[in-house]
Amino acid sequence: MERKKDYRWLKLLMGPVLFVLCTCLLPSGVFPEMAQKSAVGTIAWMAFWWITGPVDFAVTAFLPIALNGLFSMVDMSAVIQNYASETILLLLGASILTISWEETGLDKRIAASFLALIGSSMRSQIIFWYLLSAVLSAVLPNAVVCATVTPIAVSMLRYVGEGEIGKSEKGSLLLLTIVYAAGVGGLATPLGGAMNLVTVDYLQQLTGTEYFYVSWVVRFLPIFLALVVINILYLLAFSKKGSELGGSKEYFRQEFKRMPPMDSCERASFLLFVIAAVLAFTRQLYQDLLPGLKPAYVFIICAIISFLIKKKDGQPLLRWKNVQKKIIWDLIFIFAGGLAAGTLMNNSGAAAALGELVANMGIDGGLVTIFVIFVFTLLLSDVTSNTATAAIAMPIVISITQGAGLNPIPYIYVASVGVNLSFMLPTSIRAIPVGYGLSPQYMLRKGIGITAVVIVVITLLCWALLNFWPMFGTI
Repeated sequence: MERKKDYRWLKLLMGPVLFVLCTCLLPSGVFPEMAQKSAVGTIAWMAFWWITGPVDFAVTAFLPIALNGLFSMVDMSAVIQNYASETILLLLGASILTISWEETGLDKRIAASFLALIGSSMRSQIIFWYLLSAVLSAVLPNAVVCATVTPIAVSMLRYVGEGEIGKSEKGSLLLLTIVYAAGVGGLATPLGGAMNLVTVDYLQQLTGTEYFYVSWVVRFLPIFLALVVINILYLLAFSKKGSELGGSKEYFRQEFKRMPPMDSCERASFLLFVIAAVLAFTRQLYQDLLPGLKPAYVFIICAIISFLIKKKDGQPLLRWKNVQKKIIWDLIFIFAGGLAAGTLMNNSGAAAALGELVANMGIDGGLVTIFVIFVFTLLLSDVTSNTATAAIAMPIVISITQGAGLNPIPYIYVASVGVNLSFMLPTSIRAIPVGYGLSPQYMLRKGIGITAVVIVVITLLCWALLNFWPMFGTI
């Protein structure tokens, strides 16, 4: 017992040790400012604590505030605003709405209906949740997709006794499926995320012509399809043939039939979530009429309304003193901590310094160039936001390819693939499944494997497209 306690203290100590090593040993030629070294050190400290878990994950999420207070890496207001961002409000609103499901029994009804429809085969579940999340993410922000789809899957898992995600291989695999798909789906169209719109803007500046969204879909379709196949096959490899979630499809059909009709409270909680999701998914239809009504605020409004619902006895369905105990605060703070870490990297200039390092590696336009650009953007997306990675990487890619006398367009496409992908650390949308109980160690373990596979396959595919498909070099 004592040895276990000592081991925990060793892990606690290694976090600050990594921070000090980064500040002392990182080369000044790459990171000329102490703030940049400290930002990298903060990432190293957070990653180590998230992976080894000597303290609660949410505690680690506050390190950017503490370390920035001590070492003044960037303006503190830029760091603090991550803890009350629009996405944080979206996650808070979604959490409150799903708590109303639990209060009314809607979570069990949704779980039984999904299991009766899809079946309890783990392989069928993986394919279903992956395709659903990827298709939605092609036209919606990744965070919105992940925040709305994940709680539905968690409700189903709780219903079949797999609710402790950290201790459930099946539950962990399904949440990983959703977050992988949300990332890959974002690549399919420019509407998949702000990072794609950044790329479109650079392409338009570069060519002086309008970039049509259908052009994006056509050029990225081979890569998108390859990623979907790679991801699904990789995830299926961890699910044994015949593995089931509870009973058979027929069993869950019978369970669903035995449930009583929906009462008014259950219908109201269901309707509020549907309204929030539909309005989030159709933002483009009303954004001119209500420019301030972003998805995050829709979820908050519906969450407020959920407190107005009355039960048959006249009592409120939800009371804050009960709701606050059930809100997954870990989810909110882990997500915020990941955003804050990205702010330190970006605003200190550390991310740009890494980009300059890549720019000085020597570019000839061949397979190695594609590999370097793809790996740089992929790994940078793991430690900062996808949008920030796009803003940093695109001008670097353009300058180094033009300097080498190359057509920059295909290399911008390669960078866009890397910008959309990240698998290993609980930053950005990957914090969402971690907030629901997915172990960061599990995410890293599985993430290393899929990252290696994706790097090899997509590098070769992009090289083939660049050399044998002329359209890949045009807009």
